[in-house]
Amino acid sequence: MKKFILLALFGCISAQAQNGYWQQHVNYKMDVSMDVKTYKYKGSQSLEYTNNSPDTLKRVFYHLYNNAFQPGSEMDARLQAIKDPDGRMVTKTKGADGKDIVKSRIAALKPDEIGYLKINNFKQDGASADAKTVGTILEVTLAKPILPNSKSTFTLDFEGQVPVQIRRSGRNNSEGVDLSMAQWYPKLAEYDFEGWHTDPYIAREFHGVWGDFDVKITIDKTYVLGGTGYLQNPNEIGHGYEDKGVTVTYPKKAKTLTWHFVAPMVHDFTWAADPNYNHDVYDGPNGVKLHFLWLNDAAINENWKKLQPATAQLMDIYNKTVGNYPYKQYSVIQGGDGGMEYAMCTLILGTGKFDGLLGVTAHEMAHSWFQHVLASNESKHGWMDEGFTSFLEDYGLNEIAEKKADNPWFGAYRGYLSMANSGFEQPQSTHADRFDQNRVYSITSYSKGEIFLSQLIYVIGRENLMKAVKRYYADFKFKHPTPNDIKREAEKVSGAVLDWYLVDWTETTNTIDYSIKSVNESADAMSVTLERIGRMPMPIDLIVEFENGTKEYFYVPLRMMSYEKPSPYPSLKRTVLGDWAWAYPTYEFKIPTKSGKIKSIQIDPSGLMADVKPENNSWKK
Repeated sequence: MKKFILLALFGCISAQAQNGYWQQHVNYKMDVSMDVKTYKYKGSQSLEYTNNSPDTLKRVFYHLYNNAFQPGSEMDARLQAIKDPDGRMVTKTKGADGKDIVKSRIAALKPDEIGYLKINNFKQDGASADAKTVGTILEVTLAKPILPNSKSTFTLDFEGQVPVQIRRSGRNNSEGVDLSMAQWYPKLAEYDFEGWHTDPYIAREFHGVWGDFDVKITIDKTYVLGGTGYLQNPNEIGHGYEDKGVTVTYPKKAKTLTWHFVAPMVHDFTWAADPNYNHDVYDGPNGVKLHFLWLNDAAINENWKKLQPATAQLMDIYNKTVGNYPYKQYSVIQGGDGGMEYAMCTLILGTGKFDGLLGVTAHEMAHSWFQHVLASNESKHGWMDEGFTSFLEDYGLNEIAEKKADNPWFGAYRGYLSMANSGFEQPQSTHADRFDQNRVYSITSYSKGEIFLSQLIYVIGRENLMKAVKRYYADFKFKHPTPNDIKREAEKVSGAVLDWYLVDWTETTNTIDYSIKSVNESADAMSVTLERIGRMPMPIDLIVEFENGTKEYFYVPLRMMSYEKPSPYPSLKRTVLGDWAWAYPTYEFKIPTKSGKIKSIQIDPSGLMADVKPENNSWKK
């Protein structure tokens, strides 16, 4: 490992002691052997745990994600109970009445198709400790308490079976990839200022402790691997990883190879493997090596070649928009059932049209900033990751598009409005597993989360929002930020008071709905009355067009913001009106007729305010 990489990463951590902030740290060492015929694997794990908290710990918890892929698991039960189950996880047949019969794929798994993780020989500093498996969680009663600011080493042996791929991880996926090894090992649960985070694996995302991984994987020598970390023995492995000009020769009798990876400061370790992977390396920005692994297929090879420069271009845009990607490799791997982000890599579907391949890569790679460097708790605040990632994805794709859109986030508004007007919306503060419908979870996390940022452009101005995103990344990388942290960054950059925005948008289902209630003409002025119909307040942008063809911009500040934003329309004459306090349902102002007779009035022509009834936002004479 190059020294400067570690210094860059740990330099971010050294400042965390300020203001009482702390977080735990882990060092994993794992040695695993995979049987590619039976899809079973065995491994040993040694984990050094540093308790940086002020608390004495008597128990620890691990995630055993593979156990979700068993008939009768919580994931199986949820799949059968939810109104709109994930189509990838069910089978559908027509009944005699013509209606769909939906069945869980997990419920149909046979013993040699299920996933499992079995733990044996758990010890703490050499002494046996009581470890009990409860669904997808391992509960460990420690042999001795771990005092504040002290370390302890846990060792265990584990046996696993790779399930038939149903969601994210597994074997023999729909595109024919042999092994997608995500969430495959016993993973220590997060403990922070809120306590233990021991969410069972039911459907959603992951939360973990940052640390250093040293992983050795022994597998059939014909297999090509890609994933998290830096390969330590490329000249022993080959498969496109070796140094240029080096000849790699395998021992004639050897049937397996051992791949040795090291990954500093990550909260996850993922890999995928197949004997038919193509492997290309492309130079990305700031010395980052971009690895591309996909199944050799003439129908998709050209798309994967075309993807490589576009990925480098997107990474450069993300670096400039948010902050530099802190690692020196990133791998795009065909191996998912859609797309899923992991540390220093993604597993994605590899077939289909190029635009789809580019779009999913743009999204999953953007997660590297928001989920794998910032890493908010997705179970509690999924919108902070999925939404902010979608914001960056759409911005980046728009930047490299031949024809650029004025509002690259338009699709998110369309999705959000459909949900907000449906009557099924739940607050963004809802736990990810508690949504009544998958559709509502998705729109709430992705679309409404994306609008949290794009709408702040409307509230505090584009330049301020972009500065806030950069400051958020700089201040909170490797710190697991919470919702208040992004709000405070936007306040510090702009000077606006924004608590109302965070509360209304994320903790309620209050909606924005403003209208032009009336326009009345008198001898010397036009009197305009605006009405607030929705509960959520906003400042108001108005563009007034006169019959002589001129336009003027009128701005109504929101009183509780104590703020006046920069003009988004510098070419237009601007009038800042008196502020509007939320308790008043209507607001009236006058435009002198010396400006000319009014032809039309438009609330928020940018479309960046998520007004749920846009049809009442305009008036025409």
